Amino acid sequence: MQITRKPHWLKVKLPSGDNFKELRNIVETHKLHTICSSGRCPNMGECWGDRTATFMILGNICTRSCGFCNVATGRPLPVDWSEPEKVAESIRLMGVKHAVITSVDRDDLPDGGAGIWAATIKKIRDYNPSITMETLIPDFQGKEELLDIIIKEAPEVVSHNLETVRRLTKQVRKQAKYERSLKVLKYLKNQGINRTKSGIMLGLGETEDEVIETMHDLREAGVDIMTIGQYLQPSSKHLPVVRYPHPDEFKKYEEIGLSLGFRNVESGPLVRSSYHAHKHIN
Repeated sequence: MQITRKPHWLKVKLPSGDNFKELRNIVETHKLHTICSSGRCPNMGECWGDRTATFMILGNICTRSCGFCNVATGRPLPVDWSEPEKVAESIRLMGVKHAVITSVDRDDLPDGGAGIWAATIKKIRDYNPSITMETLIPDFQGKEELLDIIIKEAPEVVSHNLETVRRLTKQVRKQAKYERSLKVLKYLKNQGINRTKSGIMLGLGETEDEVIETMHDLREAGVDIMTIGQYLQPSSKHLPVVRYPHPDEFKKYEEIGLSLGFRNVESGPLVRSSYHAHKHIN
């Protein structure tokens, strides 16, 4: 049965503060694109206040059709090789101190988009020498030679989300594989990435035991940072919300995660992948 009424703890405070207002004006004036604003992230005010923002590369059409995601699925447009410079310039204009870069899946490309990823990281550093970065990458179909292209650029944090527990993966991430994602994360760590990161959503029908099993699996893969947030249904065409776990349950998972050895655990109903991202490099 689909739940339609959201609990009171999912109410969001309106963004405010001088940094937020300044970044909002820059974004509107220069027509810049961030996932923060286009995705209506509940933490936009807090993140922009800390000069952290998330940018999506490789277009806005994905080759996969995940049951939770509101990004359009279809045949993507050709790669825009001017995109790295545009993103780098946007970050410079906004004065972002920590940037999170993510992308759609591009299974249509021979390199899965890894070339654009590398070019974007390089260009961002050229334009913003003091910046730190998190790259939230797709699985690149588990191809190590493509992951190596990202690893070579040595982002401060490399993230790849499991999104859900093992049992629900086929339903939630139709073209992805739980074990393949774990192998990607383990490979990143084994190849020298200092901080690896992953995240899951609650409210899709997972059990407590399954969540804890997932946390153990991530630690065994060497993952350092974990995020746990509430799944919210983007539209009636997407998977329904099965339940809204109480904030106390999120707090419990945070405590379990820290006891397992994660460096950082961000766990709460409004937590998203890039929440407190700037703190994860310390």
